[in-house]
Amino acid sequence: MPVVPDPLFVSPAKTLFERRFTLDDLAATNAFGVRFAHAIDDVRATPDFHGLHVQLLGDLGAGKTALVRATLAGLGHSGRVRSPTYTLVEPYALERERGELQVYHFDLYRFADPSEWADAGFREYFDSGAICLVEWPQKAGLLLGTPDLVFALETGDGDRRLLDARAYSDSGKGCLQRC
Repeated sequence: MPVVPDPLFVSPAKTLFERRFTLDDLAATNAFGVRFAHAIDDVRATPDFHGLHVQLLGDLGAGKTALVRATLAGLGHSGRVRSPTYTLVEPYALERERGELQVYHFDLYRFADPSEWADAGFREYFDSGAICLVEWPQKAGLLLGTPDLVFALETGDGDRRLLDARAYSDSGKGCLQRC
């Protein structure tokens, strides 16, 4: 059964494009992350690009952080990628052909109430043209607004993961079409 974003947490914007991916193992997850990173670079070159807001849904162990690690590696990050469970956000400044790219990896798992999102002052990150990858976005309720992409991960047999991806913006659609 596919993981469907909960309508209480994702804006009711119209889905522009959707795809399902089967990630058989960690190597397949890493390969998808590299394709996604290349797609980000391609879409970033378009005149209408103003950043990318990606929400990652899935249970503990579904592969959200693994997908973020693979994407960051695909964007050229060679250092450690920490799960921001306690720090809430980990920033990355990555040198790209088109100039520095800011990536922010959020983990909202520890939020007990959506008001904590507003109190944390993270809105400016989403308005800066950066790539914002958000694990456990449902913990912020509707305060995050409409994402460009939602990646819903579900565990399968063994190391297999199912990834249901939905785009809610032209930038998100452009990325997803290139994956």
